[in-house]
Amino acid sequence: MANVFRLPDIGEGLTDAEIVRWHVAVGDKVAENQLLVEVETAKAVVEITSPFAGTVLHLGAAEGDVVEVGEVLVVVGDPGERWPPDGEAPGSVGEATGPGAQTPETSAPTAVPGPSGRIRAMPIVRRLAREHGIDLTAIVGTGPGGAITRADVEAAIAAADRRTEEPAAGTREDERIPMSRLRRTIAENLARSWREIPHVTVQADVDATALLAAHGELKTRGGPAPLEALVAQAVLPALRRHREFNAVVDGDDVVYRHRYDLGFAVDTEEGLMVVVVRDADRLGVDELGARIAELADRARKRTATPEELTGQTFTISNIGALGGGPGTPIIPWGTSAILSIGRAVEKPVVRGGGIFVAPIAPLNLSYDHRLIDGSLGQRFLADVVEGLEGLALPG
Repeated sequence: MANVFRLPDIGEGLTDAEIVRWHVAVGDKVAENQLLVEVETAKAVVEITSPFAGTVLHLGAAEGDVVEVGEVLVVVGDPGERWPPDGEAPGSVGEATGPGAQTPETSAPTAVPGPSGRIRAMPIVRRLAREHGIDLTAIVGTGPGGAITRADVEAAIAAADRRTEEPAAGTREDERIPMSRLRRTIAENLARSWREIPHVTVQADVDATALLAAHGELKTRGGPAPLEALVAQAVLPALRRHREFNAVVDGDDVVYRHRYDLGFAVDTEEGLMVVVVRDADRLGVDELGARIAELADRARKRTATPEELTGQTFTISNIGALGGGPGTPIIPWGTSAILSIGRAVEKPVVRGGGIFVAPIAPLNLSYDHRLIDGSLGQRFLADVVEGLEGLALPG
């Protein structure tokens, strides 16, 4: 009997997903839990496995199509069975929504060619090619195993542009390109946050001498050493003392979180993403650094799961890594505050009546003014400055 498997909700707020690559074809035999398809959601590329064993009777969409949650993804039945059965409408036989579906696991972003010799390219590379009308079959990939990279497609775009005759002066038209799925999600979330949360941003300078010394010592330990792991050591005690910064306004209520799931901003080719380290307060600085580095790598490869990209209670952004300084960060929706740290620059400072040169880094704290008043914002920021200036690695 045919079993209809519909696209399940594989992430918080998911409404649809794009088919990146099928790993089965009509007529193939599949086992329970066998990989069926890779799909791209708003933030991640995930694998979906089969909750049924049998023969593939029908694929609900082609690669590149967008499927909404609840729409038919695949139909699995007996060998030789017809789909849809004579006189029946698609989806009316053996209905199942995949309660046995496994939790989606992630895969490497570059597709591995199957028996049909499909092209190896990341979803963002495929999209870029589609947006510019580039035929991937005409490109020789320079990536690992012949995978087509973003640089390969950009080179093809540039070559195509050179072949196009330059229009006469005064006749140039604007170029309109659809936002990527991730860019649309970022835009919607930031617009909602800015529209609904009354932002206040306060700034302070921190003497980064102790922070940079601890960072250098952390590097000597041999593992990943993101600066954000050290900033978190100063932020976590401040969050415990001022619980409003680890809370969120929900209607007429305030929800105080008793967990510390820290978000860390990551710069990717597709845009800014925030990876979330659960129970960050229970990790040592080395463990926290390793977890941040692992998640950042997965975010850049688009293999992080939705659970690893949502649900932070407070966010830290190291804009100094990109040369940034003072700014006004936007509060991620669902939280009450965000802290960014800029690049440390040597400046003259006065201590004990003398003038010294020290690395000074700007701190930028944005908070929800519905919940947090100016005095509380200043106290929180002062505690973070004190923590950073007195930072020392344990052991």
